[in-house]
This record gives sequence, C-alpha cells and structure tokens, in this order.
Amino acid sequence: MEENSLLEPIEQYVIDVVRKMRLEKKISQKELAYSLDLSIGFIGDVESYKSRAKYNLSHINRLAEVFECSPKDFLPEQHLENKTEKK
Repeated sequence: MEENSLLEPIEQYVIDVVRKMRLEKKISQKELAYSLDLSIGFIGDVESYKSRAKYNLSHINRLAEVFECSPKDFLPEQHLENKTEKK
C-alpha cells in the first residue's frame, strides 16, 4: 500500500487495517461512514493519500463495534518508528 507522507506511520497503519477489514467485509465507504455517524466524504478523505484526515480514538472504538472486534485489532503488536526517530 502507498504511504501517506502527511501522516505518522501508526496513523497510516490504522487506516490500512480499517480499509482492509472494510473491503474484506464488502462494506462501502458510504456504509461505514453511516455506521460511524460521520459525513459520507470522511472515510474517503481518511483513505486518500492526499489528505491529513485520520481516525481518532473514538472512531477506533466505534470501528471495533462495527467490525465486532477489539480496538486492539487496529493497532500493531509492536511500536512503529516515528518519522522523527533517527535510524
């Protein structure tokens, strides 16, 4: 998947996991936005590599309800290197 240079790696990771789950369950962006009580364009903005839009903790909690999973399922098992960390 492409990487959005506007976001931190952890933010992009969450977006990628949500998108993968959404596609696996054949849920449209519009349906997901409706389920989360968000504007129709929000999910498209989040999934766009040209946007700074991202999910917050409340979104992640509600996403867990929609996908019937734990909020932890949207996070990596290990920390991800931040853009500002030196290699």
